[in-house]
Amino acid sequence: MNSARLLGAVLISSFFVSNVLAQDLDQVQIATVKITDGVYMLIGYGGNIGVSVGEDGTLLIDNQFAEVKDKIDAALLEISPHPVRFVLNTNWHHDHVSGNAAFAESGAAVIAHERSQVRMLTDQRHPDLGIEVPPYPETALPVITINESLTLHLNEDELLVFHIPNAHSDADLAFYFRRANVMHTGDLCFVDGYPYIDILNGGSIDGTIAAMDRLISMIDDRTKVIPGHGPLTDLAGLQEYREMLTTVRDRVAEQISRGRSLAEILESNPTAGFDEGRDQFVPRELFVEIVYNSLTGRSPGQQGTGNRR
Repeated sequence: MNSARLLGAVLISSFFVSNVLAQDLDQVQIATVKITDGVYMLIGYGGNIGVSVGEDGTLLIDNQFAEVKDKIDAALLEISPHPVRFVLNTNWHHDHVSGNAAFAESGAAVIAHERSQVRMLTDQRHPDLGIEVPPYPETALPVITINESLTLHLNEDELLVFHIPNAHSDADLAFYFRRANVMHTGDLCFVDGYPYIDILNGGSIDGTIAAMDRLISMIDDRTKVIPGHGPLTDLAGLQEYREMLTTVRDRVAEQISRGRSLAEILESNPTAGFDEGRDQFVPRELFVEIVYNSLTGRSPGQQGTGNRR
């Protein structure tokens, strides 16, 4: 694995394997972004947290790591005195939901897609990152699972929860607060960085683009969008993200059609024009390999798929 791929694996692994990062997590600070009077975004270490507060109680979308729960609790108390009643998972990846058990033990009901529960019960392999994560403890599992959609009536708003299939993975949920006009995309969208698409667990580049089409069709230019990673964004941000995904996909697909190898495609830099400012999360080289594997049907980590010299 070359140095760029190794760096990418280290960065992504840091989001998944919390026990290796106890010292780093001790240094995490939780930043609170007010979106409306009742909806907030918390930024810490891992996936962005969506928050709904009001007289009906507090609802969280994702929860990062158990090691930062006390810091999340402190940030929430600055917003509302009401306890956390519901914790919803955008997916099952550890950088989003490793706090499930801690919040469940505090009395919150965990809600996720039914495929997330299936994934949580087994070892999680990410060969393109060179890591394997053990199953979640029973206390972290959702007590309510969703197949297609669910509507929660809470804090004078309607929260539409809906499944987006085979995009970032096969178990992603997206969320839309109707009154507040706020959407949480989870890892369907990364801002200021290239995305990780979990191909081994049902994700695909074409599905991710289709997800953007669906989400874009649901919102307007006043909608605020909480991405899985990165700063708060909006309709224009989703449109720019879709353009990047589509352009890179098309460039890689065209070269595949001409019989070019992954090494040759990487050398041509199919992300040209998008690299500036995208130095977070997934390196360019790994993202291109993910797109290549998705389009060719190769499994992540399969011999001969990477640019390993």
